[in-house]
Amino acid sequence: MNIHLNQTALVGPKLSESEFDLYRSLIFKQAGISLSPMKRSLVENRLSRRLRDLNLTSFRDYHQQILADTSMKEMQVLVDLLTTNETYFFRESQHFDFLQNEILSKVNRTQGFSLWSAASSTGEEPYSLAMTLADSLGMQGRWQIIATDINMNVLETARIGKYTLTEKDAIPDKYLKAYCLKGVRSQQGVILIDKALRMHVLYEKLNLMANWDKKFNGFDVIFIRNVMIYFNVETRMRLLERIADRIKMGGYLFVSHSETLNKLTDRFSLVQPSIYVRVK
Repeated sequence: MNIHLNQTALVGPKLSESEFDLYRSLIFKQAGISLSPMKRSLVENRLSRRLRDLNLTSFRDYHQQILADTSMKEMQVLVDLLTTNETYFFRESQHFDFLQNEILSKVNRTQGFSLWSAASSTGEEPYSLAMTLADSLGMQGRWQIIATDINMNVLETARIGKYTLTEKDAIPDKYLKAYCLKGVRSQQGVILIDKALRMHVLYEKLNLMANWDKKFNGFDVIFIRNVMIYFNVETRMRLLERIADRIKMGGYLFVSHSETLNKLTDRFSLVQPSIYVRVK
């Protein structure tokens, strides 16, 4: 039997410029993310399947449905669809070398150590940090990592701690042996983060633009990498002011190598590219 698909039926609605502006305003208000005009096709592609799932015929109808949902569940779906979560283990490895050699080597183990991974995504960053801390301070040491993200889907993946390694992942062999369970046969290339290590990492949903719980305070180190590139200058300045209030004097802030605090704040001093120390 020959079946001829109606190709036109598979083509969804196009995102008009005025509709795109509605979503730009919505995601900025909700998450502080500034979408450039070049992101229009990306937004269209990521939202098209959601329109089909909900049997909606226009992006404007979906926008109205989001606003009408008092539970905010559909707003969370939108945030999950529009946030980018590319990550891998030991990304920007120089940061982990500095953390271990320049910070953890000087820590008084009796006083404890607190670190915040503020854009944890699917967990590769916080678990890379946890391996580094466990290696320096001991698995039974008094240290904890709070890992947050605005995307609920990636947090669920992070809590499970099961990954398929890629060529980008660069977990040192000693860490693979000490903190990861390696799959065999059909699970070759898959790892599960050891439960004892996972216990040191507390995952929570957090919107960086919303109010922060009191637990987000007194950190020795904060990692907030590849986040501020999505914010405008004013939003970055406000965020850095709030971060400075939550990090200890002399504590360290790590951003990505594509980011800088230059002209955004005077409360941090540059230690080396992408690594800062709080001075005010």
